[in-house]
Amino acid sequence: MVNKVSRSKVRQNKHRRVRNRIAGTAERPRLSVFRSNNHMYAQIIDDVAGNTLCAASTLDKDANLEFTNNTEAAAYVGTAIAKKAAAAGITEVVFDRGGFLYHGKIAALADAAREAGLKF
Repeated sequence: MVNKVSRSKVRQNKHRRVRNRIAGTAERPRLSVFRSNNHMYAQIIDDVAGNTLCAASTLDKDANLEFTNNTEAAAYVGTAIAKKAAAAGITEVVFDRGGFLYHGKIAALADAAREAGLKF
C-alpha cells in the first residue's frame, strides 16, 4: 500500500525550504501569504525583531466581499496590505508565497500589491 503525504504537509515542506533562504529585515520585511479554503491572509513581518508590522485579510471589517475565496478577494487583500504598508512607511518587501504555487489567487494578490505601490 502506498503511503501518500497530504497536500498540506507537502506545502509546509516547501514553505520550510523557502524560509531557509528568505528572511525579512527592517529595511526589507517579508510579505507572507496564507490561503485557506475560505479566506486569504497577508502580513508583513520583520523576522529580525520577530514583529508583524501590518496585516490584511478577507476577514477585515471593511472588505465588503461577496466571495472570500476567489481572485477578486485576493486582489483586495493585495491592495489592502500595500496601503497599510505605505502608511507604515514600507515600500520594499520580500515576497513569501508560503509554499503555494505562484498561480491564481497568490499571483492576483502579488500583482495587486505591486500595482498599489509595493516593490518586490
